[in-house]
Amino acid sequence: MSLERRNGQLYYYRSVRDGQKVRKIYVGAGETARLSHEEDELSKAERKERREREKEELERLEALSAPLKELSEAAEILTHAHLIAAGYHRHKGEYRRARG
Repeated sequence: MSLERRNGQLYYYRSVRDGQKVRKIYVGAGETARLSHEEDELSKAERKERREREKEELERLEALSAPLKELSEAAEILTHAHLIAAGYHRHKGEYRRARG
């Protein structure tokens, strides 16, 4: 997105990705160009703030789930140990009772 000045006049172009190419699309000149530019900058700032809030929320949720992950791993280790102690063995990812 660029606000360009040519011959003393403001022109505003939006950059649009069309497949692999980036094209400029004319939006307007003069006051329309300035207003469109400001509107796009505001929406860009809002998107950035939303991404930052989502990132913080994800970090908060990951911190809350860390103890649960540790508990799950501990339970899995204890389960495997109990099955091995009871005479089972792993065969292709499954626990099977040992023969004899």
